[in-house]
Amino acid sequence: MGILGIDPGTLKMGYGVLGDGPNPHADDYGVIALPSKMPLEQRLYQLHTHILNLIAIFQPTAVAVEQPFMGKGERSFPGAALAVGQAQAVVFIGAASQGIPIFKYAPAQVKSAVADYGAASKEQMREIVAATLGLDEIPQSDAADALAVGLCHLIQRQADVALGRIITPGQER
Repeated sequence: MGILGIDPGTLKMGYGVLGDGPNPHADDYGVIALPSKMPLEQRLYQLHTHILNLIAIFQPTAVAVEQPFMGKGERSFPGAALAVGQAQAVVFIGAASQGIPIFKYAPAQVKSAVADYGAASKEQMREIVAATLGLDEIPQSDAADALAVGLCHLIQRQADVALGRIITPGQER
């Protein structure tokens, strides 16, 4: 089973392909970087093409995508969230066109699952991801975020399987 983790963005989109098993591992990861001078519609098209290529090459059974962080009050980021939403849509369309299920995770949910601490710093997350996956080097921030989203999905799936095995009183075997 392979998971394609995505950290969406219209200028930089991180991706990570994780293989499942007793010890999760990274099959590939990186950042799709596009020039800011390129028109938005061309960047979205390029991202769509890259997503379809990743799906064709690695044939993931699930796509895990980080949700945009909106913020609140004076610390809200509606413009950034809109750009992330546009990049998310490209990923959703690419995965849906290939019949691959999509799972969405909030940033705090990813941090809690991977670092066991919902307010972990970017640097802490990068180091934890590298250590967990046995990487020789610490990945770029966007790639590390994508790998963390993929790890979050694997951890969530393992928890769901474990919870499905719990026998409640009164249940027949």
